[in-house]
Amino acid sequence: MKNRIAQLLANATDKLHQDGVLPEPIDSSSITIERARDNSHGDFASNLAMALAKKAKRKPRDLAEALVAALAEDEAIEKVEIAGPGFINFFLKLASLNQVIGKVLSAGSEYGRSNTGKGQRILLEYVSANPTGPLHVGHGRGAAYGSALAKLLGFAGYQVEQEYYVNDAGRQMDILATSIWLRYLEAGGAELTFPRAGYKGDYIRDLAAQLRQQHGDQFDHSSAVVFADQPEDEAHSDNDSENPSGDKEAHIDGLIGRAKQLLQENYATVHAHGKDVIVADIRQDLSEFKVEYTTWFEESSLVISGAVKRAFDQLNDAGHLYQRDGAWWFRSTTFGDQKDRVVIRENGEPTYFATDIAYHLQKLERGFDQLTDIWGSDHHGYVPRVKAAISALNQDPDRLEVLLVQFAVLYRGDQKMSMSTRSGEFVTLRELRNEVGIDATRFFYLMHKSDQHMEFDLELAKSNSNDNPVFYVQYAHARICSVLRQLADSDRKLDSVSSNYELLVEPQEQNLIALLDRFPELIENAARKHEPHTLTYYLRELANGLHSYYNAHQFLVDDEVLCCSRIELIRAVQTLLVSGLDLLAVGAPESM
Repeated sequence: MKNRIAQLLANATDKLHQDGVLPEPIDSSSITIERARDNSHGDFASNLAMALAKKAKRKPRDLAEALVAALAEDEAIEKVEIAGPGFINFFLKLASLNQVIGKVLSAGSEYGRSNTGKGQRILLEYVSANPTGPLHVGHGRGAAYGSALAKLLGFAGYQVEQEYYVNDAGRQMDILATSIWLRYLEAGGAELTFPRAGYKGDYIRDLAAQLRQQHGDQFDHSSAVVFADQPEDEAHSDNDSENPSGDKEAHIDGLIGRAKQLLQENYATVHAHGKDVIVADIRQDLSEFKVEYTTWFEESSLVISGAVKRAFDQLNDAGHLYQRDGAWWFRSTTFGDQKDRVVIRENGEPTYFATDIAYHLQKLERGFDQLTDIWGSDHHGYVPRVKAAISALNQDPDRLEVLLVQFAVLYRGDQKMSMSTRSGEFVTLRELRNEVGIDATRFFYLMHKSDQHMEFDLELAKSNSNDNPVFYVQYAHARICSVLRQLADSDRKLDSVSSNYELLVEPQEQNLIALLDRFPELIENAARKHEPHTLTYYLRELANGLHSYYNAHQFLVDDEVLCCSRIELIRAVQTLLVSGLDLLAVGAPESM
């Protein structure tokens, strides 16, 4: 209806242009139409007269009167009024408003689907947590947000591919491999003091036990040899002067070097064991959480394929690299970054940034119209340097869009739960969804704008009360199903009865009808603005409307035409509850 009113106003501006009132006609896509917040102001309103008053050299209210006079008649519009300084308010006929019920029932699950995206190809990369441990509740928010956004974009006409970037190379994976090996040595009877910077979760002991079961004592070495001449671990030092460098990571780095030295080719076996088991666990965890990817892309493939070297050579040939202190630096300040960045370390190993440059170049070369990365909010400072590298590679930095997600903070009562992967003190995503359920977990993650702080109330998520938002929405669907079961169990046959939507004049009915009409617009805006949280607001509002209607009126009334009309209304509501919940990958139970 908004588009229809916008076209009516555009046609009116054409007429005023022909009459010399306006210097030029206006395209309907540029005309703003808003839903009226107050029913006394009609159903829709436009500020077009105020927007064009300066060009027309007229007072806004005078121009509004001219626009209204030039409007063509439309069978859907009851009346048009001018309010305030020049707002044009449109009042729709009841019959026109109520037609949306039939539209929803006819379109079913396709109602609201659009071609807004016009087939634009988007590569959506999200979660991409280091495979150094199981996913925790912080990662879960990015998973819920990314998968819901993908479904929304697809529903709005975009072609979306979803990708997980497996960070299986670099220092963190070396720390993981070394941590597993040290626990493996412990499992074989070695006595050692585990490094402060190692990964300490119980899952490391499990991985070590599996390694020993598969390979026996093949990787055994004495603790004395492993720890000989290693830098002091600051966490166990009583005298800071014993580690004059102040490098808190020197101890673990020394142990990584010793592991590679002693294990030689077997180091790759330990490394691969940790990566393969953890990645498989992450894949299963996400699949059970209703998150599926098109591609799992491994960072190591960039090195093996020569993509990192190719990106390095392109930057170097263009004069964007220089050497200092034995390392290679990228002149990112030339492209607006705060400082230059190292891409190749003194030891010849590429940095994370170097592989990220190669990865984004590779993604751009795959021909996507848009790259959309979803990162944790703590990576906000990383955005300028990646865009700088894209510019230096003669690519359009605007093709990269980075969306930031705040990690969720989990509370059990007043107790805040820890989220430290290295310490092993964290609540896993699997533990969370096993306790509160997948539906509640996803819905709660999606209730807030992604870049806003959120507190996950564990006790509320588990409660079967109207204060629990997901319960409240699902209960609305279950109530409709209950009414439809009652109808099916009765002797009443409404198949031959024709509905009359003009009978639906109650305030609760008109509220629901207005919500049905708003759904396509909501989907378009949510997809365009990347805001699936607005869908949770809508579903809660739709559920509230249904509960209010249920409490105020009977549906299975004696008047068969009215009964049929009310049943069709709640069936339309049911359709959108299912569609909305499905876009969030949340279930719609038929009984609760």
